[in-house]
Amino acid sequence: MRYVLAGLDCAACAAEIELELQKIAGLENTAVNFASRTVELPPELVATAQATVNRIQPGLELIPAAAGAWRKQAAAEEQSERRQLYPVALATALFALGWWLSPRSEFLRWGLFIPAYLLVGWPVLGRALSNLVRGRVFDEHFLMSIASLGAIAIGELPEAVAVMLFYSVGEYFQNRAVNRSRRSIAALLAIRPDWAHVEQDSQIAKVPAEAVTVGQTIIVKPGERVPLDGLIIAGSSSVDTSALTGEPIPRHLKPKDTVLAGMVNGDTLLKVRVTKAYGQSAVARILELVEEAELRKAPAEQFITTFARYYTPAVVAAAIAIAVLPPLFLPGAAFTTWLYHSLVLLVISCPCALVLSIPLGYFGGIGNASRQGILIKGGNFLDALANLRTVVFDKTGTLTEGVFAVREIRAQPGFTEAEILRYAAYAEAFSTHPIAESIKQAYGQEIEPRAVSNYQDIPGHGVLTTVDGRSVLAGNDRLLHRENIPHDYDVCAAEGTRVFVAVDGQLAGEIIVADQLRKTTSVAVQNLRRLGVEKFFMLTGDGDSAARQVAQSLNLDGYFAGLLPEGKVQKIEDLMIQLESSPNHTLAFVGDGVNDAPVIARADIGVAMGGLGSDAAIEAADVVLMQDNPAQLVTAVSIARHTCRIVKQNIVIALAIKFFFLILGALGLAAIWEAVFADVGVALLAVLNAARTLRYRPS
Repeated sequence: MRYVLAGLDCAACAAEIELELQKIAGLENTAVNFASRTVELPPELVATAQATVNRIQPGLELIPAAAGAWRKQAAAEEQSERRQLYPVALATALFALGWWLSPRSEFLRWGLFIPAYLLVGWPVLGRALSNLVRGRVFDEHFLMSIASLGAIAIGELPEAVAVMLFYSVGEYFQNRAVNRSRRSIAALLAIRPDWAHVEQDSQIAKVPAEAVTVGQTIIVKPGERVPLDGLIIAGSSSVDTSALTGEPIPRHLKPKDTVLAGMVNGDTLLKVRVTKAYGQSAVARILELVEEAELRKAPAEQFITTFARYYTPAVVAAAIAIAVLPPLFLPGAAFTTWLYHSLVLLVISCPCALVLSIPLGYFGGIGNASRQGILIKGGNFLDALANLRTVVFDKTGTLTEGVFAVREIRAQPGFTEAEILRYAAYAEAFSTHPIAESIKQAYGQEIEPRAVSNYQDIPGHGVLTTVDGRSVLAGNDRLLHRENIPHDYDVCAAEGTRVFVAVDGQLAGEIIVADQLRKTTSVAVQNLRRLGVEKFFMLTGDGDSAARQVAQSLNLDGYFAGLLPEGKVQKIEDLMIQLESSPNHTLAFVGDGVNDAPVIARADIGVAMGGLGSDAAIEAADVVLMQDNPAQLVTAVSIARHTCRIVKQNIVIALAIKFFFLILGALGLAAIWEAVFADVGVALLAVLNAARTLRYRPS
């Protein structure tokens, strides 16, 4: 079960809570998501986890992560932001007065600077002392407290106040930027309504959506958001699906159509029979994936977490050495001078810019993609998409519309076209393959199940069955060879997608079906090439001729036809072996998420097309394109590369500025003013830069 860590506002604290929770039996793989303030915990260990959280950060509370909890937390953050401003404003006024009046009187100097210091510094001092009692040293509060108290001890009152004042101002803007990012996710979560209007005994009752059971009838008024997945039983309306797919074009739904939670009803009242419980609805699953995505950390996040664990203690040790060693070994070196240099080093050393901004950058990229109808299940997959160099497509339903239609029927002597179509339709009676559906649609008559017996599905070949007491097979030319059905060579060599029909061991005829390329497929391949994707391949179970036509029309680098599911997996593995010489280059397989689940699971990045309402697609893939549109992969890659660029910028900016000022501080060439900028200023700059991932729109 997922819980919100209400009150969590420190990225370093989140990392420490995660580390301590992982020491508890049963929580070894627990991950704390600072960007969303969430953690996944088994209910029986919540009390133990709360005790650990209290020990590390008193005042944090674990709250079940319902949509209401997010909204409540977002409201509390807004109030907290306003409360932060009052002491900062008063401290700023006292600091300005002190700067102006302190040369006139030592009393005014102490009387104005010390209250200003306490106004903004008391929360930091209190938390540092509390953490110190519990054995927590080397966090940002400890560093700021030591640095500012040291400045007071050597008589640098303005600089002591400046440390705390600038730190508080920086924290305010950092928190505001982070909270804005969180509120954007809270707004996403708001697409799941908390209430439903249930029809009971000709009455309409407003009840919590969680309380509605499968089979009940709900009423969705014009302008309302659909609370649960269901089937329309009365009413026709245009619905806005943009919250789920990112696609602004409304869809017209009628009775017997499926409507999903999160859609917005247009202009007509709808009666809907609920088909899924609240927690299993499409929007609930999508939101769950968005919340969980940040738990799958990218390599950059893992590196920074480890880096911060060793970096801060090392800098503290260096600061102690700078304060103590020069006065002992350098003639004329004053202790107060080198103590001041060490305090500067302490202020600079806090790694907040990295610990905070990098997870926020990935979180923003994932949230941005979700608003555009793309589910990316973790920062690690954002990194993988950014390094995408090879894309392998399934054919039917991915590159093509997946809507086959019967174009021609060719009968052998002794059979009529009507007989061939009837035998094929009955043979395909229990198949859900698109080709089978096209044959049944072309037959257009009701199929009597009792006429079909001994049904046998042969993957990659076709079906064997008995129809009206006669042995019938329907499938590709491989099935003819497998069952030793006599036929001419020309039959195997002919072009197109065809279903052969044999009756009682004799070839009766063939049905020619055709599929069409998606309108966006060609543009998607071209734009992916423009982004630097180098190789494109296609895997299909269809015959060579149909596969060759598609591959040539899209100018693909290669194709593999006539593959069984295990053959597709083998081809993906062969292609991945070829990429081993380029370890940073990744391969993506794009399929429908149901038939291609084994291949999706095997690829570096598994991409499912058309995840809207498909549980299998959402579960199997690393990336889900909700609009059923291959062009969304271009958007996903663009967002991933933009996000990774920003993450790399933050790493370079933060480390470069930090180390530059660390050297200046160690040499005594930087004052606390510069140190404050190196800490708070760089953190704020990195957070604002990370927030750009939320607003990015690929051109």
